[in-house]
Amino acid sequence: MTVSQPLEPSLPVLDPRTSLDVAAARNLATTTKSAPQMQSITSRWLLRVLPWIQADGGVFRVNRRATYALGDGRVQFISEGDQVRVIPQELTELPLLRGFEDEAVLTALASRFQQREYAPGEVMFSSGSPADTVGLIAHGKVERLGDGLYGEASSHGIIADGDHFGGEVLADATGSWEFTLKAVTAVTVLLLSRQAFDELNGEAGGLRAHIQRRSAEAARPQNEHGEAAIDLTSGQDGEYQLPQTFVDYELSPREYELSVAQTVLRVHSRVADLYNKPMNQTEEQLRLTVEGLRERQEHELINNRSFGLLHNADLSFRFQARQGAPTPDDFDELLSLVWKDPACFLAHPRTIAAFGRECTRRGVYPQLSEFFGHQVPSWRGVPVLPCNKIPMSRTRTSSVLLLRTGMESQGVIGLHQTGLPDEFQPGLNVRFMGIDEKAVISYLVSAYYSAAVLVPDALAVLENVEVGREG
Repeated sequence: MTVSQPLEPSLPVLDPRTSLDVAAARNLATTTKSAPQMQSITSRWLLRVLPWIQADGGVFRVNRRATYALGDGRVQFISEGDQVRVIPQELTELPLLRGFEDEAVLTALASRFQQREYAPGEVMFSSGSPADTVGLIAHGKVERLGDGLYGEASSHGIIADGDHFGGEVLADATGSWEFTLKAVTAVTVLLLSRQAFDELNGEAGGLRAHIQRRSAEAARPQNEHGEAAIDLTSGQDGEYQLPQTFVDYELSPREYELSVAQTVLRVHSRVADLYNKPMNQTEEQLRLTVEGLRERQEHELINNRSFGLLHNADLSFRFQARQGAPTPDDFDELLSLVWKDPACFLAHPRTIAAFGRECTRRGVYPQLSEFFGHQVPSWRGVPVLPCNKIPMSRTRTSSVLLLRTGMESQGVIGLHQTGLPDEFQPGLNVRFMGIDEKAVISYLVSAYYSAAVLVPDALAVLENVEVGREG
């Protein structure tokens, strides 16, 4: 038998607090709030540095002097395993074949190219030797080397995937190589001997006539930029017959149409009516939407295949990094191309960091410059601005742009149209679309823009810099 113990009397629980609890007090306090934040908002330097030009009618035409440049585009290939073939129609990227349309002849010519592999450091062709071969670089980097003033080798640039050399062989087989061509990396190249070309050319009279006509066009008087020459004289003494001239224009100038980025902003009327303190919900929704459109606008100005700067740069103003990583020498090369009043470099933030490492390794330190009220790194006095819209490949390679800006400087300009109906910002409008049966208010938000490169030397691109490479 178990004897139960008497219960002890319960004791009151003492509250240890001597003042109002903080958690309870917060229920009566006014909370200070931030505006909605968005990590994808960036500095958007490109939108700041471009002068924005009014494009009435939504179109901007770039008129230029007539040029006889025959085209120096890149060639594309088809690969099957380790075998590479050139696409026949791509042979028209060779200057003397530009505009030739006989597909049967192009196919026959493409079949005569022979594939050849070169190891890194191997000399492909030596300066002064007979130039009797056309080469198409399918993959790899090739350096052009010449003799310096004191006999040392000097670099005359890098050519790489899609580039070609020796195209003048198609018209003249009596020349010699101006430069030594040396493989920087493993190189796959397609080669066409003059003999193989002559065999086809003898069977295709149309091809021979086409090459002769193109050669004659290339021989016309022109300046160093390929523009039709203006015949002038100066310093004459006495009565000389003055030259007669005129300035010819391009017959089919390029036109840039304004592009558009759009979205429909939807806000429930109950939200718009009731929840507007301390911040207006519709205004905040619109603010973040506009920020997103402006981010897309800068992305398109860099990457759009029609007017984006990466695709709009003239091929003769694109070159490859000398050693992979972005170096001061590469930045100087950009400045040698866009040397007339350059405005700024644009590079991915990781590319700028890689450039800084290269500078530190060499004991050279970029200076800071005042730019739009900010301290930014600069090279040779030209600001180096970050732009995360420049692509970074899976192999951690990217590009660096250098541009000159403004109409007066014949540079790069932004295009927009102001005075739009319901304009919210220059070139951007917000139009009320109505309220549906669920009481949701809709607004159409549109941004109109484009960009134009007025002359080729306004924009240069350093391609395939290795951001992850250590010195």
